[in-house]
Amino acid sequence: MTDRDRHDRTDENRREEEAQLRRVWSNPPGLGYWTSVNNTQIGLWYGSAAFAFMLFAGVLALLVRVQLAVPDNDFLSADLFNQAFTLHGTVMMFLFAVPIFEAVAVFLLPPMLGARELPFPRLSAFGFWSFLLGGIFVCGSIFFNAAPNGGWFMYPPLSTDPDYSGIGADIWLLGLSFIEVASIAAAVELIVGIMKCRAPGMRINMMPLFAWYLLIVAGMILFAFPPLIAGDILFEMQRMFDWPFFDVTRGGDPLLWQHLFWIFGHPEVYIIFLPAIALMAMIVPTFAQRPIVGYSWIVLAAVGTGFLSFGLWVHHMFTTGLPQISLAFFSAASEAVAIPTGVQIFVFIATMLAGRVIFSVPMLFGTGGLAIFIIGGLTGVMVALVPIDWQAHDTYFIVAHLHYVLIGGMLFPIIAGVYYYYPLIGSRKLSDRFGKIAFWLMFAGFNLAFFPMHITGLRGMPRRVFTYPEGIGWDWLNLLSTVGAFVFAAGVAVVVIDVVRPKHRQSKGEQNPWRAGTLEWISEPEENWGVRSIPIIDSRYPLWDQPGLVDDIRSGRFYLPHAREGRRETLVTSVLDAKPIQCLRVGGTSRLTIVSALSLGGVFVALTFHWWITGVLFGAVTLAAILAWLWTGTNDIPEKPEKDVGLGLTLPLYISGPQSVGWWGMFITMVGDGTAFGSLVFGYFFYWTIHEDFTAGISGPGVAWPMASLAMFVAGWLTMLLARWVNEKDWTVGTRALLIAASVLTAGGGIAAFAGPWSFAMDPQAHVYPAIVWVLVLWLMAHAAVGLIMLFYCLARSLAGRLSAAYDMDLRNVVLYWHFLTVTAVTTLCVIGLFPLAR
Repeated sequence: MTDRDRHDRTDENRREEEAQLRRVWSNPPGLGYWTSVNNTQIGLWYGSAAFAFMLFAGVLALLVRVQLAVPDNDFLSADLFNQAFTLHGTVMMFLFAVPIFEAVAVFLLPPMLGARELPFPRLSAFGFWSFLLGGIFVCGSIFFNAAPNGGWFMYPPLSTDPDYSGIGADIWLLGLSFIEVASIAAAVELIVGIMKCRAPGMRINMMPLFAWYLLIVAGMILFAFPPLIAGDILFEMQRMFDWPFFDVTRGGDPLLWQHLFWIFGHPEVYIIFLPAIALMAMIVPTFAQRPIVGYSWIVLAAVGTGFLSFGLWVHHMFTTGLPQISLAFFSAASEAVAIPTGVQIFVFIATMLAGRVIFSVPMLFGTGGLAIFIIGGLTGVMVALVPIDWQAHDTYFIVAHLHYVLIGGMLFPIIAGVYYYYPLIGSRKLSDRFGKIAFWLMFAGFNLAFFPMHITGLRGMPRRVFTYPEGIGWDWLNLLSTVGAFVFAAGVAVVVIDVVRPKHRQSKGEQNPWRAGTLEWISEPEENWGVRSIPIIDSRYPLWDQPGLVDDIRSGRFYLPHAREGRRETLVTSVLDAKPIQCLRVGGTSRLTIVSALSLGGVFVALTFHWWITGVLFGAVTLAAILAWLWTGTNDIPEKPEKDVGLGLTLPLYISGPQSVGWWGMFITMVGDGTAFGSLVFGYFFYWTIHEDFTAGISGPGVAWPMASLAMFVAGWLTMLLARWVNEKDWTVGTRALLIAASVLTAGGGIAAFAGPWSFAMDPQAHVYPAIVWVLVLWLMAHAAVGLIMLFYCLARSLAGRLSAAYDMDLRNVVLYWHFLTVTAVTTLCVIGLFPLAR
């Protein structure tokens, strides 16, 4: 065979392999397109929806500014003004700032990591549809005069008063709880994807900085969002059933809500800020044309920022009368977080000084945003000092500080990222001319809008007032802020026009016009897979340091060059050194993700309006859809034990236990779940610290019933450990018998836990002590019920011949769940049964 014949044969094989991959990764035609789970489509949908919500919130902000432009204005009524500013803050924080980075991550991470796909693509699709439905539900409320009106923080007692807040508070609580499901789903997907689906050779110290930042942020979501979910549960139980968690007349305390909210709320500022810095960490080296200076320093600084952010929440509560030692500690922590933040900014400056900077539109937005953020950081150092905070608290000075931090630290880098990464969508750049016009309008308009607010606040203008009298020194400052807001909005409009304008007449350019060095630029906009073949990586900037890499990837010269079995596949690698350990088959297009999200949304909507039967029906549909999803889309038994993935490497198609992505997904989910549970236990001890007599003389659940329940839960856990061991011996009958025994013990443990407060007639409406006991018991019972469903699922898999010693992923994951359930049971039952005795 001549060299020319060999070359023609190679080209023919490559075209055949590409055709196979294209068939496997294609989307259904017509309406079936919306069942896609591909990272490219989900990322674009996510991003488009988040930007739409941002524009909606921006319009609400302009309405607020029109109302405040002149004194004694009646453009908006007081109630509509309250709804507008509440929804503005809510949408910006929950429906734009966090989801936009989830969108960018879903879109960029597979090619950036050298993977075909993230490990749970259907989970990404479920998260998107949950986010979209929840966002429409919350935003649409204002058109029916039913939007929340208590501020984006919803402080009690006003927000727990149905006569004042109406149904808007329920929409806020339940709508955002549904949206938080999407955020936690995204966090699970991102953590497992970053840790387990990197290209071979991409050791953990060679990951792109964007992946590092997203890993840190996803971890922060697991510890920041669950406390808010726990607070939402207490809040909604008071609104629905009059359980007095925040009613001081019955032992409650509104400060508990502030603690739970700001344990979430301050880390969220950094959950928003760190991904924006991540975009800058990708943009700055590209336009400095050199690797980032101090890679290890910036990673450590990002980790430090994430860690310290959880020790700052009380600086939102300096005026609530906390002890001086608490004020001193949290003030010092608030100052300390400036250190790792400053390290990250100085790393960028050092990189630009060490290279030859090309000032493109992305760099213009990035550097402008950093300048604005630094001003916000300086005012942040000011309000971290208790005496200054006492003076500036709840004034427009805080409004100015918040927007300088968030818009400078988040929105400007996002726009930089849009201009930087837009060529990945269609190999076309956005307009440099439009970009520069937009930047100067936004930069000038922002400073004109928000810098005067510092002075307005220092002159005494409080936040959240819908009008003010003339002649007290606020008139011209508010007018300047309103003019600046409209100039800023004009700049945003220019960006929108630039993005949506038709570009079919604009010729396609280079896919990597900036000469970037990271791996995401190898993705092909017209294809649905992350990478054509999964490469071997030996550099942090492989496109700079590995000549010919792009051609080798696109020619299929690396791992998984084909899809002969007709399945979507990617590689699973080890956590630290990224050695290949499995060929993972991921789920394809499915309607079940949409059905699951819509039916779960129906549960939250039904609860909002107290449609109990409708809620139960939607819950049943949700459960059925999720079980069908798990049965058909996960833990498939392959037709062969292993596969040749290319380059002479053979990998198993099935693994279970700590090496598998399913085990990691369960573990990370339960960490978030455990954080929510810990927040409820925090509430129990919070009430103990504020009352001389925590129980108020009310009988507790006793000792006998909680200890009996505890014994059964521990016995159930031991039975599950035995079931796993018996299954490893491939004794099918013994495994099934132990699963049934564990089910009986779990049901008995749940009934005994319920019997404690029930037998002592603990009335949750009478006082906060029985109410918090009941919440902990109901939390345990709900998790026991989920455990029972898991046990029946494993039993059904065994009866169907899909659970054996060789294929035991379901059982191993359920045993992992049992570890967490047992910790929950031990903590709950010891606290409610024994702790009052120690008092």
